[in-house]
Amino acid sequence: MKSVHLIVSGRVQGVFFRANVRNEALKLGLKGYAKNLENGDVEVAAEGNEEKIQELIEFIRNGPGIAKVTEIKIDHKVPENFKNFEILN
Repeated sequence: MKSVHLIVSGRVQGVFFRANVRNEALKLGLKGYAKNLENGDVEVAAEGNEEKIQELIEFIRNGPGIAKVTEIKIDHKVPENFKNFEILN
């Protein structure tokens, strides 16, 4: 199992970005969370199959819905064994 931590910049708040990411992550069988940050970015943690994580990153890169992603910072991390994929406040 692989685990990544992403900081996504652009027009990603107020455009159902977290909900779209959650739906895609669940479809891909990934676990983790999506959370708005005070600076307007969104933090995403995802765990699961490495290929499925790459699919999620490509989904995010393409700016799901009306979101417009300008940058993704990617860090690999130790899995935290999330139970599901949640939207955090």
